Amino acid sequence: MSDYKDTIIDNMRIFSIQSNSVFVGYNLLFGSSCYGTLVNVPKDQILEMPVCEGLMTGISTGMAMAGFRPVLIFERHDFMLLAMDQLVNHLNKIALISKGEFQPKVIIRAIVGGTKPFDPGPQHSANYSFQLERLLPQCRVYNCTNAQILKNAYENVFDSRNTHSIIIVEYRNLY
Repeated sequence: MSDYKDTIIDNMRIFSIQSNSVFVGYNLLFGSSCYGTLVNVPKDQILEMPVCEGLMTGISTGMAMAGFRPVLIFERHDFMLLAMDQLVNHLNKIALISKGEFQPKVIIRAIVGGTKPFDPGPQHSANYSFQLERLLPQCRVYNCTNAQILKNAYENVFDSRNTHSIIIVEYRNLY
């Protein structure tokens, strides 16, 4: 296993220790279990969703406003585009609209699809990190092209002074 994947697995375990953590996405309990990165997460903390990215994002935002610590997982970075209304107009702006009354902190794992052992083509391997930084100025985007950037991103996630949602862009080829 790689240092990159070990970092993800370790941080998912740390999240799972917190009683208010919930892992939201599809294919988390079944299939790949997010490529094996949720092996140490209790099943009762995983909310398996239908393939409906806007719904997953809206539920995660609402849960964060209610005191939960959601880890929202997009198995393919490309499919975040289907959640842009919720990301841009809700998660990104709630703190501004509510004048700070609500500051939902959602941790988003957006995985850029791998090209090995076969290349699934442009639909499953796109990366919109730079566009996300522009569209979501109230969120922090970490483009984790190596294990050190990934480690730094998770350190920021656990920093109690952080009041923002965080998007961690992972690369499947680095697992």
